[in-house]
This record gives sequence, structure tokens and C-alpha cells, in this order.
Amino acid sequence: MKLRTVLLAVPHRTVAAVILLLLTVLSTPGCHFGSDSSAGDDGRIDVVATTGMVADLVERIGGEHVKVQQLMSAGIDPHQYKAAPADRIACDRADVIFYSGLHLEGKLADMFEKLAAKKPVYAVADKLPEASLLSSDGAHDPHVWFDVSLWRQTIPVVRDALIEHDPAHAEEYRRNAAGYEAELDKLHEECKAALAGVPESQRVMITAHDAFEYFGRAYGVEVHGIQGISTESEASVKEVNRLVDLLVSRKIKAVFVETSVSERNINSLLEGCRAQGHEVRIGGELFSDAMGDKGTPEGTYPGMIRHNVKTVVEALK
Repeated sequence: MKLRTVLLAVPHRTVAAVILLLLTVLSTPGCHFGSDSSAGDDGRIDVVATTGMVADLVERIGGEHVKVQQLMSAGIDPHQYKAAPADRIACDRADVIFYSGLHLEGKLADMFEKLAAKKPVYAVADKLPEASLLSSDGAHDPHVWFDVSLWRQTIPVVRDALIEHDPAHAEEYRRNAAGYEAELDKLHEECKAALAGVPESQRVMITAHDAFEYFGRAYGVEVHGIQGISTESEASVKEVNRLVDLLVSRKIKAVFVETSVSERNINSLLEGCRAQGHEVRIGGELFSDAMGDKGTPEGTYPGMIRHNVKTVVEALK
């Protein structure tokens, strides 16, 4: 019997109720009919990653089998980041979640802890050996990606997580991971060679916040940050004055700004040095807690590292 015939055979009130029910169902979020029912269901693993560094890691290892949504875009400070409603929805829908860890994304900690009770959630840097980590004021420094040889050690965390979730493509994940490990081994040696070309007495980096200690340890650079390892800390007048004295006494000519941190404190350094008759310039902009825009060389982890090394070497030479 055709639908039109059925509707004609029932009371008008019943017809109205049926129509209202259909309209309600059709307008309910998540309800799809016909060809739309498979939209977005392409067989890939839905992954949420916090920072660009973590997203890049997952994409390199997961390849064509992952679809990664990155929460924090270029220029975003993960120390200060708070989840938006859309982020919470994305995390609820994700198959797997990866974040950096070591309290880098401190304001998201509670959300990830709750999500871990119902789906796989991985903090890649939390798996690094304790002995390899730097600490400041009783907390581990989370900026481990600036030592390429240390960030390389997070690859197995992502590889094994993807294999556990998708064992059918285990060999591809292993192959991608091995290839990326080899690439980062070469990048690490490239960084060492580039910085070795700067006289040791000139290898001094002063930046907006203390994000480059691992970089300094790995590549023989003396580093100083105006703020601590988290941008939530406040820069003290005492610390600014100390760094002004350092710049003046050692005749350091360049300091560095960061893409994800305000230039306000760096400008205070420049003014303090100028007041003492010492001119200091901005040696360039470094990527610290966020990579560059997607689709640019600096929007990849190796490209970001190369940009930073090139900027530092040219400024310090």
C-alpha cells in the first residue's frame, strides 16, 4: 500500500503526529539517511592530536590509515590552551587521542584523564626515560622535541599504539616508524654540525621563555629564558635586569622572539640594554611550542627544527 493511501485512511490528527515525528527525527543531529550515512566513514583511524609536533608524528607513522585532527594550530600556546566545545566533541568522537604530556597541555589534563577511562589516550613524552628529562622548580621540562634524538624516542609510543588499535596494518606502521627514525637520526647530526660552526663563546640564546634547554644540552648552546618553562609563570623585574646585565657584559648582539609567545618581555630587554648604551637586535623568530602553518616547510617537525637552527646560526655568527 502506498504511503499516500495510508495517510488518507487515518485521522488527520494521526497524520499530523506522524509528520511531526518524521520532522523531529530528520532534524536530530547525527541522524542521516541515504548516501549520507557513510559520510566520513573511510576506514581510517580518527585521531585527535594536541600540538603540531604530535600531529606530525602521528601522520608520519600512520600514513594513509589515520585522519588526524590537530587541536592547536600555528601560533597557539599549549601552556595556556583551554578546550573549546568543538575540541571536546572531537575528542569524544575520536578513536585514539595523542598529546605531548609532561604537563605541556596542563589545562587539558582533566579532560584527558576522563577520556582515558573509555578510549585509548597516550601522552607520548611521558614514556621517555626519567634520566633523559630536565627539570625546573620541581617539574619536568616538557619541551623535549628540541632534542631531535630525544623526540625520536617517542616514535615507538605512537607506532605501538596504532598497531594495537589496527593490527591489520602493523607492518606499514613498523616500516613508517623505522623510516622516520632514520630521518630524525640524520636531522640530529645535521643540527650538531650546523651549531658546531658557531664559535662556542658566541653560542648564547636568549628567548621569551625557557623552552630551549633540551636544544642547548643537545647542541652545545647556552640558553636563557625570561619566563620559566611554562608561559603561565610571570617574568620578574629581577630576571629581566639579570639578562640585561648578561647581554651588556658579554656584548651579546641578538635575542630571539617566539611565534607563540608575546614579544613584550623581549622588548623590555632591548630597552634595558639601550639604556646602558648597548644595542641588541632581534635575531629572528623561533618556533617553540607551536610549529608553522600547515602546508609550509615549518609546518612539519623537521622543517621547524631546520628553520630554528638556521635562524640561530645566522644570528649568532
